[in-house]
Amino acid sequence: MRTVGVEEELLLVDPLSGEPRALSAAVLARASLDDAEQDVFEKELHEQMLEFATHPQADMEQLHAEIVRCREEAGRHAGGIGCAVAALATSPLPVTPSIGMNRRYDWMADQYGVVVHEQLVLGCHVHVSVESDEEGVAVIDRVRPWLPVLTALSANSPFWQGRDSSYSSYRSRVWQRWPSAGPTELFGSAETYHRRVADMVATGTILDEGMIYFDVRLSQRYPTVEFRVMDVCLDASTAVLIAALARALVETAAREWREGTEPAGHSVSLLRLAAWRAARSGMTEELLHPATMRRMPAETVLRALLEHVEEALAAAGDLDRVRDGVEELLRSGNGATVQRELLERTGSLRDVVTECVRRTQAV
Repeated sequence: MRTVGVEEELLLVDPLSGEPRALSAAVLARASLDDAEQDVFEKELHEQMLEFATHPQADMEQLHAEIVRCREEAGRHAGGIGCAVAALATSPLPVTPSIGMNRRYDWMADQYGVVVHEQLVLGCHVHVSVESDEEGVAVIDRVRPWLPVLTALSANSPFWQGRDSSYSSYRSRVWQRWPSAGPTELFGSAETYHRRVADMVATGTILDEGMIYFDVRLSQRYPTVEFRVMDVCLDASTAVLIAALARALVETAAREWREGTEPAGHSVSLLRLAAWRAARSGMTEELLHPATMRRMPAETVLRALLEHVEEALAAAGDLDRVRDGVEELLRSGNGATVQRELLERTGSLRDVVTECVRRTQAV
């Protein structure tokens, strides 16, 4: 059974005003004092963000329990210094991001200017184990058309600087400003992948391999492929749903590779259009179908994804969980839908943040 790990970035906010708070250093210091042996929480580019990473898990129930526990711990540490955490992929309220202090972040700020200063976006990364770099690259080549569907499912960033962006995942549009971000062409082999990465670093445009921001990439630290197209999800159950789908996509792609099935040859140009459509529409309108790259209702495309990975989901024991999770999202909507409904009901972005703080901690 392939293992799965999840990284989530959480927004630090004032519990009363809902405004982001630049207190990550203080939260991390408090967490370290509480349990110095735990290495769960990490600093990020901006001081209004707090990141945690789960341990690799084979069982989705255990993964869900760990995400809930990490969110609870983050909330407890933040509460100790007078702030709260919210699983929001952008701040609904206006914010002036504060950049963390270290040489890496200083280099990035000098190199990229306003891109860094405006880049307060929060994602969810899913790591799925692979047997080798060769298998990992074969997976990367074969999952490319399905990645926008994961963006649509996770979409949780409709607001930007106090206004409705008209997108379901505006985070993903902001993220595309990085020069190394986005979909990739087919690699064909691990050798080609690593040569491409080395060539990109050699240009001096990015600092190092850690700034390879492909939509899905080989992890530097772990024997995994890392899916990077998702917003941080409002509900922990949605994060687990996407983790299960990511594992099934990896298993399906690896099986196709072993059987000699060639990956779809969609151009990067078409993949970028599919990503834009997913960011714009979320689950409420149309997506580009991964097979045809033509517009179809989002529900039709979601069911095509389920059909594509059904065998892998069943083998992992995740089929019922994923089916139920997709049906629930189709009924209730993703985070972007929930945020817009909250604003319509309350008329207040502050109240949107307050309710999202509560839902972040919900089981």
